[in-house]
Amino acid sequence: MKWLKTQYANLLRYEPTGVFFARIRVGGKLIWRSLKTTSVTVAKLKLADLEREERTRHEAATPTEDASLSFKTLLDGFLDELDRNPSLKPRTRQYWRERASALLASWPSLGSSEARKITEAECERWATRFATTAAPSNFNNTTSLLKRVLDRAVNQGLRYSNPAAKLKRTRVLPKRIQLPSQSQFAHLLSEIRRVPNGPGLACAELVEFLAYGGFRKGEAAAIRWNDIDSTRREITVRGDPETGTKNWTVRRVPMIPDMIALLDRLGRNRPDAKPDDLVMRVHECQGTLTRACSAIRIPRITHHDLRHLFATRCIEAGVDIPTVSRWLGHKDGGALAMKVYGHLRDEHSASMAQKVCFSTPTPGHA
Repeated sequence: MKWLKTQYANLLRYEPTGVFFARIRVGGKLIWRSLKTTSVTVAKLKLADLEREERTRHEAATPTEDASLSFKTLLDGFLDELDRNPSLKPRTRQYWRERASALLASWPSLGSSEARKITEAECERWATRFATTAAPSNFNNTTSLLKRVLDRAVNQGLRYSNPAAKLKRTRVLPKRIQLPSQSQFAHLLSEIRRVPNGPGLACAELVEFLAYGGFRKGEAAAIRWNDIDSTRREITVRGDPETGTKNWTVRRVPMIPDMIALLDRLGRNRPDAKPDDLVMRVHECQGTLTRACSAIRIPRITHHDLRHLFATRCIEAGVDIPTVSRWLGHKDGGALAMKVYGHLRDEHSASMAQKVCFSTPTPGHA
């Protein structure tokens, strides 16, 4: 007997030489092919590659019922599913639509291309071009979108494999956080208040509110006076009335002394404020913040940087990172906070290092 069966499907061994052969059936056609190896390990790998190649070739040559389905049709189906997902926030849906627009703009012929005919080489060429113009996070998420849409083609039987599966993510470098010192922050507030007849006072209030509470911008915009518990000295953060906070949870943030002073001042200035009134008079102040940073010559900061400032000040004051993480509304036990804030400032780190000692001081050298 010249042909010996193996324990692996579609893999046979030619007895006189010991060489392995593949015997596969694709689209009704029986294919015999020498794998040119006597190693069963190598033969299994070559068999898998051969099956993939032959099925890919067959799917491109033999139309299925939905063979002409375009990439745009699959993309629209994917986006429609996102719209029907009640667990996703509107901003998340909007972001994926932005990624879809970026994908189609960077690959003009993609939308009209038949999903089964898109090749691995085309995906690689697109990725090479797009990586030169897109920010790393946008590149990674747009690539993820491409893969997820083409996965739909595989799941619907339009193709055997995903031609974008081998595209690699690019490295995302962490943002270098440059926060104002205590004196710089005080100077920043003075500069913002310098125009009392414009939005300066209201913007300064928002900057303080974000910095003293660590709120996200949208969270701060939704806080009302009845969310302030002066007795327990804490603020309830509920988020947007329709979408809630980022992770859908309500949290309570204790008021630091600066926050207590700020709210006392705001209460005195607005004696007629109703419990259901919003605490903040403005909900964004990036233009004012950017101008003030430029005026006092410090690095530009954003609304979200004020959240970083709150966390950094808390940790520098000795608050443990898991506690700060809860105040910020993180749900990971402090993992993200440790990653973002674990370094703190160089001068703080150097100061803390002086407290670490392995040796016991000798008499007279304490």
